[in-house]
Amino acid sequence: MDCIFCKLANGDIPTNMVYEDDKVVAFRDMSPVTPVHILVVPKKHYASLEDVPMEEMDIIADIHRAIRKIAVLEGFAESGYRVINNCGKDGGQEVPHIHYHLLAGKPLTKLITD
Repeated sequence: MDCIFCKLANGDIPTNMVYEDDKVVAFRDMSPVTPVHILVVPKKHYASLEDVPMEEMDIIADIHRAIRKIAVLEGFAESGYRVINNCGKDGGQEVPHIHYHLLAGKPLTKLITD
């Protein structure tokens, strides 16, 4: 499989990892749109939310648990943050591996669309 996020998650490509557990990894985005821009991805490959079988939807809860831990570890749990998942081409998804954008570090009053 030639998935960039799979390669980052399993260490084939070095990255600025900020979190890892047995199911989820998180690393800093290479093109941040906010002062804190972290990508949170499952280690197992799913192309998008629509690709996660219903019997494996617990991975979504695992991702959200990781996001809460990261917010505390990175120091922005109290001030707030935004979580975004783009699903499919028309939803703005550019990498076909489910991932969540964790944005923080400034007030996020406007919707970020680009």
